Amino acid sequence: MPLDFNTYDTETFYDELIESAGVPRAGAKILVERIESLPAGDILSRQRAAEAAMYNMGITFTVYGSKEGTEKIFPFDIIPRIVEAKDWAYIERGLKQRIHALNLFLDDIYHEQKILKDKVIPEEMIRSASAFRPQCVGLDVPRGIWCHITGTDLVRDRDGQHYVLEDNLRCPSGVSYVLENRQVLKRTFPFAFEASRVRAVDNYPTHLLETLQFLAPDHLSAPTVVVLTPGKYNSAYFEHSFLAQQMGVELVEGSDLVVMDGFVHMRTTRGFQRVDVIYRRIDDDFIDPKAFRADSVLGVPGLIDVYRNGRVALANAPGTGIADDKAVYAYLPKIVKYYLDEDMILPNVPTYVCADEKERDYVLANLDKLVVKATNESGGYGMLVGPHSTPEQRAEFDGLIRENPRNYIAQPTLALSRAPVLMEDHFEGRHIDLRPYILYGRDIYVMPGGLTRVALKKGSLVVNSSQGGGSKDTWVLFG
Repeated sequence: MPLDFNTYDTETFYDELIESAGVPRAGAKILVERIESLPAGDILSRQRAAEAAMYNMGITFTVYGSKEGTEKIFPFDIIPRIVEAKDWAYIERGLKQRIHALNLFLDDIYHEQKILKDKVIPEEMIRSASAFRPQCVGLDVPRGIWCHITGTDLVRDRDGQHYVLEDNLRCPSGVSYVLENRQVLKRTFPFAFEASRVRAVDNYPTHLLETLQFLAPDHLSAPTVVVLTPGKYNSAYFEHSFLAQQMGVELVEGSDLVVMDGFVHMRTTRGFQRVDVIYRRIDDDFIDPKAFRADSVLGVPGLIDVYRNGRVALANAPGTGIADDKAVYAYLPKIVKYYLDEDMILPNVPTYVCADEKERDYVLANLDKLVVKATNESGGYGMLVGPHSTPEQRAEFDGLIRENPRNYIAQPTLALSRAPVLMEDHFEGRHIDLRPYILYGRDIYVMPGGLTRVALKKGSLVVNSSQGGGSKDTWVLFG
């Protein structure tokens, strides 16, 4: 019997594909009709064919601590998430505003620190942040741009409102899955894809390369760009090699680069070649043992001196992690107002900062209702989902918060929007988020789409791949 959405239950959640009782949202009508027209068993065959294609393309991520040491296929569901043109226009405006303000904030924090002097943000909030880099104070970055590549996580609540869940400015990952997911989905639903008028994402590597080249001095007509990776054991190594290949640039490790005569050079079979722009996929602490962690063997000794002297560009700039701090995130509405004199277009999730005594008391009294997050953790780690927690877990977090309040924030538990996933012989709703990718070069470019991550475990709100999450293709439609 062919599959349909007549028995699909949206429950009380906002569903991105189905409004209610099997009725598709306007932008999803063509796709839903196509799926429901397929013969029995056909869609399951397409799902398995898509998974085989992913495997053959080597689309994997590493799970640290696995006894087998094996790489895993990033779980993928073939039912795409659809974003209609009016929703995307709103998201795009909000993201451009946010990145513009964050870049001004970073430049200020590492120069005059006006926002601290004007007491918009408590000075101690910045000084105590583990991602604040004193080594970057006074640093004049190329073109005045700090955050060249950003992955901003968005969620939608029960009422349909989009919220920014967090910012990722250090080394945001996942865009390779967006590009590969699209290649698979175009072959899975070719008619529905064409008829739905989906905006392209496959020009992202071109935009990325242009963003990186823009950072080089004007007198260089053909700057040398490289992607700096920690190596093949990194969980995102597939992405590092994929993006280098797509841009047509070299993938290098720290040992491939050397500082000579005040410049960075790359070892090649023809000798040393000067490097002008480095897209680094290594955390701040490890990029230069002379400036940061002395025990790092992943970076390039002397790199920061060359950078400080304007003889090489780094994307993203060191020090951008201060904008990822979840306690600093709580001040984003004030940051946008301070630098742009505008109200924030895309709202934050309401956030309680545990460093504030009054807010901390509220959090401790309501651990069973809130989501508690460590301010500098990622990947779904260091988190308590209050409504799904045990008394023992809440007691543990009570102690952690009291011991180090600066390290924790809390937010209400949102009813994250859902989308259908294929479950053998039927569809079930699973919670999702969206990570669009924003490039800041000559102007600010937002890729039309992004990585839709899916909490594949029923009822789970944690979408991270390290916690068992998967992904969907994201179709942003033309108006």
